[in-house]
Amino acid sequence: MYKLKTIFSRLNNFLEKVRIFMLNIATAIVLIFFIILIFMPIISSDYEVKDPNGRVLLIDPVGTVVDQEVFSSDLLLDIATGSSTEQIQTRDLIKLIRVAGKDENIPAVVVDFSSTSFAGPTTAINIAKELKALRDSGKRVIAFNDRLSTTSYLMASQASEIWLHPVGSISIRGIGGVRAYQKELYENLKINFHNYSQGDFKSAVESNTRNNMSENDKMQRQALLSPIWDEMKFLMAQGRGIELDDIQSFADKFIGFFGEAEIGNIAYAKTKNIIDGIKSFPEFRQYMIEEFGLDEDAETETYKTISYNDYKKHINKYSSESDNQIAVITVEGVIMEGEIIQGVAGANGIVKQIRSAHENRNTKAIVLRVNTPGGSVIASEMMRDELNNAKRKGIKVVVSMGDYAASGGVYISTPANYIFAEPTTITGSIGVAIAIPTFENAMNYIGVDFDGVYTSKYAGWDPTQAIDDDLDKIFASWGAMVYDRFINFVAESRSQSYEDIKEIAGGRIWIATSAKEVGLVDEIGSINDAITYAANMTELDDYKVQYYSEAPSQQELFLEELLENFDVSMGNIKVISALNGLASLYETLKGIQEPRALLTCNDCIVNLD
Repeated sequence: MYKLKTIFSRLNNFLEKVRIFMLNIATAIVLIFFIILIFMPIISSDYEVKDPNGRVLLIDPVGTVVDQEVFSSDLLLDIATGSSTEQIQTRDLIKLIRVAGKDENIPAVVVDFSSTSFAGPTTAINIAKELKALRDSGKRVIAFNDRLSTTSYLMASQASEIWLHPVGSISIRGIGGVRAYQKELYENLKINFHNYSQGDFKSAVESNTRNNMSENDKMQRQALLSPIWDEMKFLMAQGRGIELDDIQSFADKFIGFFGEAEIGNIAYAKTKNIIDGIKSFPEFRQYMIEEFGLDEDAETETYKTISYNDYKKHINKYSSESDNQIAVITVEGVIMEGEIIQGVAGANGIVKQIRSAHENRNTKAIVLRVNTPGGSVIASEMMRDELNNAKRKGIKVVVSMGDYAASGGVYISTPANYIFAEPTTITGSIGVAIAIPTFENAMNYIGVDFDGVYTSKYAGWDPTQAIDDDLDKIFASWGAMVYDRFINFVAESRSQSYEDIKEIAGGRIWIATSAKEVGLVDEIGSINDAITYAANMTELDDYKVQYYSEAPSQQELFLEELLENFDVSMGNIKVISALNGLASLYETLKGIQEPRALLTCNDCIVNLD
């Protein structure tokens, strides 16, 4: 016993020393950080934004292109850990590309989207179309990369010429993939999975209740992925002046899994005009010097260039002084209760924005930009209620659907007077996902029994116990009632009968062009089309567009401006797999303890590389 106490005592002393050491390190990091904050403005007093005249514009976004940037409440922690992702607003990037196309002082644009990810396929396609328009304007557009994936090649293919590093990588992997089906796993673990989902096409929990993909899910996925992939292939082939089959053949035969040295892929890509050729970094630099001149002001030998962050500072930020306001409110990410954070459309935060908009007497219309696969029922109800509150005041509501507007995304769109969707928007999935695992067999297998005293039939029930016939009926009716409510909302919104909507519901996912045919959306168009429609609907001759977002603090604004001036990213694209795994496990266990009906379509997400 004495030896055991000694071991634990030493262990406790060791852990205490580790704790103190880590605390000291953290304190030092914070002190250094604030010292930098204090002295950087003094250093930056000599910092001057480059004159863009005669300089090549470099567009190389690092981060994720989103509809609306979100400021984290833990900004300093995000910066210290690198756990946040830099956000580039779609409208800002589009504006920059369009201004560059008209700027005669910019001789060329170099694009490199190797470190850029996108909120979804529609966002990527829209940016590619803007680069195509830039090239069509007569501007010379040059792509230089050391690696090209499906999306970064989609961007590069719109350039006048594409150069790749000799030992770089190029792989057009397409879209889609496989998912794991875990029915047998749960059976081996003696876990019973009870599926109360509503809708024959609602496949959100299918991976837990089947060994393979259902025919319905295969059919709807194919109907989604094919038109999106066709559009991407078309843009790639058109940009390079090659056949669609050349892109498909490259995707089928020259897959790449490594970030470098895909020499065989590069050789094939050159012969098929998928790229123009190869250049090392020094070779490309010398090529650009010969084409556009030496930068006499640079510390090292390079060509005349200006970063897109510097160029942004020269763009006119004029906005209308009109009293009439069209409010744009963005619902981006999974719908949940709480505040807005990256990847989460927090209902509390979005409801505040809707209230702020409709309480402003200058607001004449609200454009709701929906870019979500859905989520919580109650969170969706909160947003829907507040939009109806705005409508009761006579404010028109127009919905603009982005990459995804499925399940809960459709639910919150039901108050709209008119609905726009992009051609490749994924929508529909009118259904309810409910699945409850129970562990009575597992508990029995490991020898755990339960007994107790309770005052009502199910007072002590939890998923460690079986679901009897009565409880089974309760859960089933629960899901059916939510589904019925959902269909009624959509039917009322679309001026159709309950039976007509039920026929196209069933949890089925639709590409926007098909959704228009079955009456789920009114028109195919962009967010700008939705804003223009809202202005016409309210008969506004003049108006200003107000994008609502969570306002950053003064400290955050100062920090963002400071880091931007020095081209320092506020966060890196990192995946801390261990933490993500723990977070996922926590959410799974929480879901088991608190089974919920969800208006979600996680399977709608199209993975891009």
